[in-house]
Amino acid sequence: MATICVHGYISGKVQGVYFRQSTSVEAERLELNGWVRNLPDGRVEVLAEGAEAAVRELVEWLASGPAKAEVTAVELEEQALQGIAGFIVRR
Repeated sequence: MATICVHGYISGKVQGVYFRQSTSVEAERLELNGWVRNLPDGRVEVLAEGAEAAVRELVEWLASGPAKAEVTAVELEEQALQGIAGFIVRR
């Protein structure tokens, strides 16, 4: 089973709608490692690594996010593994 890492940005109405917390719950359910945080420009930044199938499932989820989110763009790219343990919400 291949392990991959993706990093990138989610745009739209993604702050103030529990996007970070919901992403963390989803990532933990998928047994992924990484982090998520809000950016000053209104986007959300995410880094996730783990089993390729699980990362791809999270990427699909990010395209819609939690119920109150309105995602307009997801810009993610693969990068080198970071070796992070656990998944956290950064402030």
